[in-house]
Amino acid sequence: MRAPALGDAETRVAIEGVWPEINGGRFAAKRVVGDVVTVEADIFADGHDKIAAALLFRRSEESDWTEVPMHFVENDRWRAKFTPTENALYLYTIVAWRDLYASWCDEVVKKHKAGQPIDLELIEGRELLERALKNTGDETVADDLKALIGELEDAASSNTSKLTLLTDDRARGLVDGSGLRANETRYGKELPLWVDRTRAAFSAWYELFPRSQSSDGRHGTFDDVIARLPYVRELGFDVLYFPPIHPIGDTNRKGRNNSLTPSLDDPGSPYAIGSEVGGHDAIHPELGSFVDFDRLVKAAKSAGLEIALDFAIQCSPDHPWIKEHPEWFDWRPDGTIKFAENPPKKYEDIVNVHFYRDAFPSIWFELRDIVIFWVERGVRIFRVDNPHTKPFPFWEWMIGEVHASFPDVIFLSEAFTRPKPMKRLAKVGFTQSYTYFTWRNTKQELTDYLSELTTTEMAEYFRPNFFVNTPDINPTYLQTSGRAGFQARLVLAASLAGNFGVYSGFELCEARPIPGKEEYLDSEKYEIKAWDWDREGNIREDIALMNRLRREHGALQEFRNLRFYNAWNDQIIYYGKATASLDSFVLFAVNLDPHNAQAAHFEVPLWEFGLHDDATIGVENLVDGKKFAWTGKVQHMLLDPAVRPYAIWRLHRLGAGPA
Repeated sequence: MRAPALGDAETRVAIEGVWPEINGGRFAAKRVVGDVVTVEADIFADGHDKIAAALLFRRSEESDWTEVPMHFVENDRWRAKFTPTENALYLYTIVAWRDLYASWCDEVVKKHKAGQPIDLELIEGRELLERALKNTGDETVADDLKALIGELEDAASSNTSKLTLLTDDRARGLVDGSGLRANETRYGKELPLWVDRTRAAFSAWYELFPRSQSSDGRHGTFDDVIARLPYVRELGFDVLYFPPIHPIGDTNRKGRNNSLTPSLDDPGSPYAIGSEVGGHDAIHPELGSFVDFDRLVKAAKSAGLEIALDFAIQCSPDHPWIKEHPEWFDWRPDGTIKFAENPPKKYEDIVNVHFYRDAFPSIWFELRDIVIFWVERGVRIFRVDNPHTKPFPFWEWMIGEVHASFPDVIFLSEAFTRPKPMKRLAKVGFTQSYTYFTWRNTKQELTDYLSELTTTEMAEYFRPNFFVNTPDINPTYLQTSGRAGFQARLVLAASLAGNFGVYSGFELCEARPIPGKEEYLDSEKYEIKAWDWDREGNIREDIALMNRLRREHGALQEFRNLRFYNAWNDQIIYYGKATASLDSFVLFAVNLDPHNAQAAHFEVPLWEFGLHDDATIGVENLVDGKKFAWTGKVQHMLLDPAVRPYAIWRLHRLGAGPA
């Protein structure tokens, strides 16, 4: 048995159901600089008194909170918004209290309207002003309260005058400003919000192998990549991503098509990292030197591109770490090193590091320092290979360590695994995540998956990056769809997601598979390729169009604003994105059947503009620039893959200019 504590008795206001709150506040919600952050909660108290609430937020290293009033929505739900302005960790919480003055105002006005005497109530109102005067530490508020109390004395002969003085906005504002709060209750947690730079949520990635950029079959160099920068920029990309650029081991080097019998000319897989030349902090000699790399980073920046590197925590048997730190690796009972396996797959040219036992914590520090090494060379984006096969605690620690000094670093999780591990990686700190988009092909699959990503808790912390293909994944749909399928998948990726990416060769509609597998025949992972970038049937114009539209139309720079609309044909997916002000409203229709023309009646979302069903709205075809109007909610479309499997329209009120 225990006596009730005063603190228990004072917390009469309940604060529940705070949103966003990830895993009870264990992990941070995510936004980017300039986002409007909406925070909601259920807030209520016993009885009928009025209550008030405020949202508090601050950067984590600051001590003072900024306070924003919360507003009642409905059914005890309250809401407030704030806009973070820096790439940093923020904290937010909620405070609520019984608003005695608002309660008094409400009651006395009702009594006065009902003709009841209010003499005693007016005395109570004045006493509340005096309590506010004693409570405030603000000299200006104190002086204004004294003046108001003086005015009440001058209005002594008129209850109506007193009531007006006591209940107008001026009096309410002064009491609020005095800090008079009865039973003030603070939410028991300070919730984290990680705020990234804009590119974390809006980026277009182009992946290429630097060694294949010579165009004549020789081993490419960083200077060859510099010569290719205008091409990448003309396509409209802003992130140029390389697979590992480190020295490649000789032991068990792979030949073409993953062969175990390479020729002397085979370059090996860049994922077999490390040789006598060096490891993760070294460059493959045939690519160039660090001076060359620095020149590439600078040239890319001048072209409006950021360089992204692959961070692959694996080693060739020739990696210097194996001799220098044998405790970082697993060894078999016969004394041989354990090669990487994912039964029945074997990776004969790769061994994995160990994260615990004698390797802890030295391997953690080493891997962190490798990332920082490249960050200090100007790299701020990393695609992380197979992070789901490494410990979650390592990632949380390592990303936190990097962000403590370099908050602008972006980490992309390449984890094609089960849903919950993918979500956990996003929660522990990964900025972006690969997704199941690659295998979502039907209208229902795409609608269900995008609805999950944009409307559930995932939207608060999981930022998808829709890669249409990768060196490891040659999707079945692309193998069988021809050029129209590539166009369709491009438009879907670029318009549905804020972040999307392509692996070079996609623009050439390259899809020759190893029979029966989602892998490329003659994969670039094992050989140097020389592509004809002007090859007939390429979709370079489509890619440039989509990237241009993404830059020009604000609606396409958001993700959670996605809405699906009715098109009465299961082969046509139809959706739109709009800004809150409707100054940018873009509709997309994509034919998912790459072999046959498909037609459908569809609904024009006139209701989004507050228009009735037979209204007329302005339309601009964003593919060919033609302008016209639609009258009525139901229209008709025909999408022929032999011509173009997609349509893109901008809606605007008649008389409104371009978005």
